[in-house]
Amino acid sequence: MKKQFTAVYKKTGKWYSAWVEEVPGVNTQGKTLKEARENLIDALKITIETNRLLTSRANKGLVREEIAVSV
Repeated sequence: MKKQFTAVYKKTGKWYSAWVEEVPGVNTQGKTLKEARENLIDALKITIETNRLLTSRANKGLVREEIAVSV
């Protein structure tokens, strides 16, 4: 299932900073906008995978469900 997030890019000097608005800690940079975008997608995937792995290892008996919000 695909989920949508908001990517934000800011050019500072010769570099682009990039972060995901909805997920704290997902940020990166790149020399080009394309590179920053690719790095950001990788960072988001790694963060989501890591959070799921840590949650599943640390907690037994969890109840998981998808939620949807409109903002």
